[in-house]
Amino acid sequence: MLEAVDSDQWLVVSSGNPQIIIVTRVTDFCFTTEHSGHMQSAVTPIIQSYRDLIVWKKSMSLVLDVYRSTNAFPKTETYGLSTNLRRAAVSIPSNIAEGQARLSTAEFKQSLGHARGSLMEVETYVLLAQELGYIERDQSEALLGHTAEVGKILNGLLNSLGRVTGH
Repeated sequence: MLEAVDSDQWLVVSSGNPQIIIVTRVTDFCFTTEHSGHMQSAVTPIIQSYRDLIVWKKSMSLVLDVYRSTNAFPKTETYGLSTNLRRAAVSIPSNIAEGQARLSTAEFKQSLGHARGSLMEVETYVLLAQELGYIERDQSEALLGHTAEVGKILNGLLNSLGRVTGH
């Protein structure tokens, strides 16, 4: 099993013996270490479903937080800011799931780019909701902290895909 620990460090579990190694190259299910110099197989696929992606799980949690926050919005915003904020939030994990199901890394990266755009929409709507007095500052800061976390993970995934494909 191969699992990312840091940008170039991966946790490799082989025969139940975990160790952290420096990975110099990753392809679909193989990797090269700085010590071995030859390709080794990662026995099982790294990700089998979009549901295995941490960024998808964190973005689903963000959606739930957004829905809870928008429940208190005024009725006049039912088809305005509330709907747009919810739609943008739902779009994040949806694009991640869609992209992971695509046949190429380029399509996956494109979908992740759409997810990142939706994330920026969420941030904008949250800031606007705070300015309009629909949510309190602490609630806004919590949501923005959550979007920042999702953004970091999303950017890390995009960067890792760039390294894998050489782009």
